[in-house]
Amino acid sequence: MPIQQSDVLYTAVATAENGRDGRVATDDGRLDVVVNPPKEMGGSGAGTNPEQLFAAGYSACFQGALGVVARQAGVDISGSTVTTRVGLGRNDDGFGLIVTISAEIPGVEAGVARDLVEKAHGVCPYSKATRGNISVTLV
Repeated sequence: MPIQQSDVLYTAVATAENGRDGRVATDDGRLDVVVNPPKEMGGSGAGTNPEQLFAAGYSACFQGALGVVARQAGVDISGSTVTTRVGLGRNDDGFGLIVTISAEIPGVEAGVARDLVEKAHGVCPYSKATRGNISVTLV
């Protein structure tokens, strides 16, 4: 169910100049990066790119969701990491994304870890936003 404007706790604001070959910055100045197409797409690869920024945000958000579900389950996930791979490729509509999320949870039995990852995928705002729109694989 979509949230209402009155329920918003925080709004991030970022502005891009020159699309994939320019700059993107947040209104508070905490993020200000050069963006360039990767070499694999014919660019210079000198800066970051939208897929890397999306992967970074998704990883951080998913790690937070994993922490929430682990606390609810009484499971210690200290030392855990979440790695998100975002692929950009051609599809019937032009271009699309594909995502793989890998979680490493040291000291937690594999079945418990898998259950936590699946529960995190159910509550992570990025996962909710992409559900049904792009392929997301959990590892």
